[in-house]
Amino acid sequence: MAAVINDIFEKSSLAPLGLIVMDGAKEMGDKVDRYLTSWFNRDVTAHHLDAEPHDSFILRSDCPRFTSGDGKGIIYDSVRGMDIYILCDVGNYSIEYDLLGHKNHMSPDDHYADLKRLISACGGKAERITVVMPILYGGRQHRRNSRESLDCAQMLQELYSMGVKEIITFDAHDPRVQNSVPLMGFDNFFATYQILKALKKHFPDQQITKDNFMIVSPDEGAMNRNIYYASVLGVNLGMFYKRRDYTTVVNGRNPIVSHDYIGSSVVGKDVFVADDIIATGDSMLKLCRHLKNDGANKIFLNATFALFTEGVEKFQKAYEEGLFTAVLSTNLTYVNPELEQKEWFVKADLSKYIAYIIAFCNQNKSVADLLSSSERIKNILK
Repeated sequence: MAAVINDIFEKSSLAPLGLIVMDGAKEMGDKVDRYLTSWFNRDVTAHHLDAEPHDSFILRSDCPRFTSGDGKGIIYDSVRGMDIYILCDVGNYSIEYDLLGHKNHMSPDDHYADLKRLISACGGKAERITVVMPILYGGRQHRRNSRESLDCAQMLQELYSMGVKEIITFDAHDPRVQNSVPLMGFDNFFATYQILKALKKHFPDQQITKDNFMIVSPDEGAMNRNIYYASVLGVNLGMFYKRRDYTTVVNGRNPIVSHDYIGSSVVGKDVFVADDIIATGDSMLKLCRHLKNDGANKIFLNATFALFTEGVEKFQKAYEEGLFTAVLSTNLTYVNPELEQKEWFVKADLSKYIAYIIAFCNQNKSVADLLSSSERIKNILK
């Protein structure tokens, strides 16, 4: 990103920038704010802009709850005429609130309800509202197979009807869900550059060549992101095909009957596997065992969102067995502190990238260069 560090705030924006950071995104929001204030204060002086230096762009807000569990959104600072960016992490289950004398962990539904409360609190006074939601609410329920709800599409339509101009997200489970709101902006970014940068930083001796490195897609649904990795790195690509039992539903999904590998030999190769989410992780570990049995060397697992919904114990056991070398992920959603402490977990920081996106959007600059990371990836490989 070095090529775009200078002269971000070259002119006075059409509307002053304001950040609303929800409870689940506090850590990320603080990092983003530090980047934005640093760049803004530097450029205000350099370009003699008609603006005062800022200590922070974050507007004071809160979503308190009554003891009955009912909530409300409050914004303590003025939003009139401002370009508002609301940072929301619907995956942060560590946030608690009191419900009838008991501690209740916030679910994605609770975070989404608070998001709508804060949009409502703006009262139509903001010039523009953009929601930065790295992991999409309802993103895994993106299409209808039978008589089912369409949670993600419904969420997008609700936000559009409330006046939201754009959604900024990362690695959407199926980006075609944006077709539900054709008149609302929808930018889907990827963390490919930051993930590969973290890989090279933590494994500096890792050779990424066609002779000793390859990409393997965990299933057909993840092919697009794995094709991108294989193309930009110039290495071979393989794929696992998941055969499912569609007559049975277990924990909301059809169980996997078997994994069948399609592609060139993995014997002696270091393998990189990319997916959007690690939830239970069962299919990932089965994949690792399959690859190891076929003669793979190191195995690097990558997921944009490391949810680990059933804890880290089975991954720790698999690591001790030598089934994989590392799990690479991001801080785009909440990461369990226990997971962060594991020697096999590598986290890529996306706060600077999000700050660039917000700054460019506030200045009405094209984000095309931010969407494409091919040249930056080639530079770190050199």
